[in-house]
Amino acid sequence: MPWLDALRHTSRAALEVERQFNEPKRAARGAFAVALVLFPVLAIGGPRPATSAATGAFIAGIATFQRSFRPRPSLALAAGIGLGVSTFLGYLAVGVTGLFLLVLAVWSFAAGLAWSMGPTAGVLAANTVTVMLVVVQLPVSVGTAVGHALLCALGGAVQALVIIVLPLRSWGTHRDALADAFAELAHFARRLRHDPRAALDPEPLMEARHAEALTPWQERRRPPELPGLRAIAERIRPALVAIAEVEFGRVIEPLEPLEPTDEPEDPELAEVEARLSAAAEAENEAEYDRSREVLAGAAQMLDALARAVRTGDPVAYPRSAPATLAPSGRQALRGPALRAARLLTTLLGRAAEELERSRETPLTGPVAGHDGVLRRPGLARMVPVAIRTGWRQIQLGTPVLHHAMRLSGVVTVSYLLAKLTGLHHSYWAAMTAAMVIRPDFRQTYSRGVARVLGTLTGVVVATAVVELAHPDDWVSCALAVLFMSFAYLLLPTGYAVITTCISGYAVFLLSLVSGSALANGWQRVVMTLLGGAVALVAYALFPTWETVRLPERTAEWIAALGRYAAAVLAGYGDPAGRDPRIVRAALLATREARAEFLQARERAAAEPVALADRHPQLTRKQLGRAREALSYLSRVGLLMEAHLPGAAAEPVPGAGEFGALLTEATAAAGAAVLTGGSVDFTPLRAAYQEWEDAEMPATDLELEYSHRGTSEQHDVVRSGCRLLLAALGELERALRPRS
Repeated sequence: MPWLDALRHTSRAALEVERQFNEPKRAARGAFAVALVLFPVLAIGGPRPATSAATGAFIAGIATFQRSFRPRPSLALAAGIGLGVSTFLGYLAVGVTGLFLLVLAVWSFAAGLAWSMGPTAGVLAANTVTVMLVVVQLPVSVGTAVGHALLCALGGAVQALVIIVLPLRSWGTHRDALADAFAELAHFARRLRHDPRAALDPEPLMEARHAEALTPWQERRRPPELPGLRAIAERIRPALVAIAEVEFGRVIEPLEPLEPTDEPEDPELAEVEARLSAAAEAENEAEYDRSREVLAGAAQMLDALARAVRTGDPVAYPRSAPATLAPSGRQALRGPALRAARLLTTLLGRAAEELERSRETPLTGPVAGHDGVLRRPGLARMVPVAIRTGWRQIQLGTPVLHHAMRLSGVVTVSYLLAKLTGLHHSYWAAMTAAMVIRPDFRQTYSRGVARVLGTLTGVVVATAVVELAHPDDWVSCALAVLFMSFAYLLLPTGYAVITTCISGYAVFLLSLVSGSALANGWQRVVMTLLGGAVALVAYALFPTWETVRLPERTAEWIAALGRYAAAVLAGYGDPAGRDPRIVRAALLATREARAEFLQARERAAAEPVALADRHPQLTRKQLGRAREALSYLSRVGLLMEAHLPGAAAEPVPGAGEFGALLTEATAAAGAAVLTGGSVDFTPLRAAYQEWEDAEMPATDLELEYSHRGTSEQHDVVRSGCRLLLAALGELERALRPRS
């Protein structure tokens, strides 16, 4: 879109306020931890040490509200340690001319690289930059640098201690992730009732998998009902698809029409054929009705499981759901759909048993780790992991490296420009630049607008209170804690609201050691405008456009889906040698590729860049159609995975070889997307036709009937491959170059 439209959309996004709030008890606990540090330090050491301690405690508290599956105490400790180190280095360098600027640039660069570890690490690292800028402005000697650094770290330690002493909804984030996975399966079952081709959103399942990666400390204390539930959810996923597709795997070859004759048609034979046709149609309709009943009952039971996982309460099934899944009458489903329904009933019962078992044998000691548990490095072991990850970003020249260079540049330039103004609070410009700049365009520009508006509002309100009420140090600290509690409570609402609270607490806190609140207030507003402008201009001059990466993301998703379908076909070609881990790894790769494609597409939609200018052979409309085709391709692979045979099943000749050809064809299609060529699956269709002719060489009616006795695996593979080719045909048409 044009620049003016992009700026208008990002400005509108900055003003959006979500009606979401954090749990009040958690917000009060975080504010209590800040007060527990602030007031004793104020009484013992005075305003300056109290400022350092409160800043460390507040930012460590912010860390505990981030979306992370790590233990909350470890997040607070990590934030406190990072704040302490940045403060100490800043104090050591600030007394040497030019050294602080160098330290600031290097530290900002490292903070930018922290985004390679995830958004939580990136946000916490950016906060350490702001603390380095704020705290070192306080006039202290280098000899007390260690003391102020320890006070910042103390704030994080107190936050961690308060979380341990006053736990609130332990394992709540993990429970929510697992419950969201079951809830998405319930929604998926309902969608399948109305549309057998409905797609599953894998994002909740991906989140649940991330939640299952545990540190050693978490592994010893995990509630006993959580292990194993995600694996059950993953097995329920293909079973639902198999129930919805009741005709999948039934290959009915069309018979050649008989030669017309002059003899009159036998009315009795015609009546028998009509009755048989009506009976078959009624049987198919009954099977579809039964499929919808099973899906409806499964949705109810999955909702009940989601509620039980989220709250920890016993499973409360609706009375009609178990009867729907296991009726007393004749079973209408047949073949693969019937087996999938039985498997679904077994899996749902097993999930309920897992939840009920935890109440029969309550946790009295640590839960021992077992094979299959996903490992997450502890806090100490994360240091070498972070170093290796950051170094890899430098070597590969990734967008994270571009963001790190951009962050370092805007912080340094803002600091220098602000110093030229001679204002006392010039550090506010660099701090604003550090908090505004983000890896993508939409967040950077929306945060820039929100930062200015929030700072203006917060400074005006807090300065008015200080000028009118003239509070003493104790009252100022109490007001600062109050604004911090508002910030904790209102974190999900939007960045403008949070900035208002943060600016207000900063005015109250820094009034302990600064001069006139009115003079300081307008300086902060001016510096905010300067820092925000530098950040926005820097991103415009040195952007990282996701629009440019859309063809690459599309190609990666196409190739990943090809590898996944090939891994499933290999399981049919060699059931005895099938390794479930290969299919699982290929499935996870498709989910990651899909998530990256959707993220790039969402970010690119807000960028002032035309895709046609960067990639003339590809349009956003084509990408939309390609997404639909790839979702269909993913669903076909999922459907074939649902019917994978056991180790003792008969192999399907040629399935593995066709899977290898499919991998090559999808890789070539991805390369064609990158180079602007045409996607062509004609050789793959020809290879399938040769394979099918070799397996089914019948040419007359008698042989055709004799070949109906092929194994069920053959029928499933043939049905699946035809659907695969249909999906690839849709992809081929979607990506056809414009004339």
